[in-house]
Amino acid sequence: MAAAGRALRSALRLRAVPGPPLAASSRSNSNRASVSHLHRQLYGRLYPVLLVKTDGSTVRLRYREPRRILMLPLDSSTLPEAERRARLRRQFPGRPKAETEETFEGIDLGAYKRFWKK
Repeated sequence: MAAAGRALRSALRLRAVPGPPLAASSRSNSNRASVSHLHRQLYGRLYPVLLVKTDGSTVRLRYREPRRILMLPLDSSTLPEAERRARLRRQFPGRPKAETEETFEGIDLGAYKRFWKK
């Protein structure tokens, strides 16, 4: 009986040694994407996207990256001067104005004396 147990242990030991560990597998399969994001420069398909033009009209098209909305940049040279300045003012606001510090000279401290007593 002891010989059979020894033979069984040696058989198990021999079967476990030759194969590489499971974590060392470098094959890419479907489980790799669930652990991390996909490392690809180009996607294999085209995705439906809503394109918003500069005049506000929209067009549905198929785009190479999965996005919801694409907006075309606005050409500021075609805008009227007043609207162009207003857009620049919103995009690059001026420096905040310095606030004046509040002084305690005009406060009557006798009015708050009741809060100081215990």
